[in-house]
Amino acid sequence: MKRLFVLGKILKSDSRAVAVVGARKMTPRGKRITTNFVKELVKANFTIVSGLARGIDTVAHETAIKNGGRTIAVLGSGIDIIYPLENKNLAEKITQKGAVVSAFPKGTKPFAKNFLARNRIIVGLAKAVLVIEGQRRSGTLSTASWAATDGKEVFAVPGSEATDWLIEQGANVANDPRDVIEYLDAINNS
Repeated sequence: MKRLFVLGKILKSDSRAVAVVGARKMTPRGKRITTNFVKELVKANFTIVSGLARGIDTVAHETAIKNGGRTIAVLGSGIDIIYPLENKNLAEKITQKGAVVSAFPKGTKPFAKNFLARNRIIVGLAKAVLVIEGQRRSGTLSTASWAATDGKEVFAVPGSEATDWLIEQGANVANDPRDVIEYLDAINNS
């Protein structure tokens, strides 16, 4: 993995992490599911990794913090350029309860191509990827693709174009947070 620039701290316990990703234009259902899953993952001592984007990523980070958990935000820009700007306060909160990280040097602007590289870092920091919802053509699917390439488990909540397609391709069905927690606990204890 490339060198990471870090604000906040990455702890040894953060190796027990789940990436939570999904649509920027989330549905009310997606928001409710994200809140429920993240609350339970935090309760089970998982760190939440996401990309600080609008929508599902924002809800995942906020829910982790609200429930006393740790979270790591991975940027598609330099560590000194928080994108989107409306998440600047959230990024500051994250540095108190986890870390904001980037593989890009300071001053790097949030170009579209950077987000594909960011998705690979998200996967690298997590044991598994949980896809909440998304469109059939989206960055969410690139994150799931990196996970499959890296041999990480992909979980998908049925009910959106992206997640239903991932399930057809062999992703684990996640109807309940226990589906993710029990699977990861089983492989950790084997």
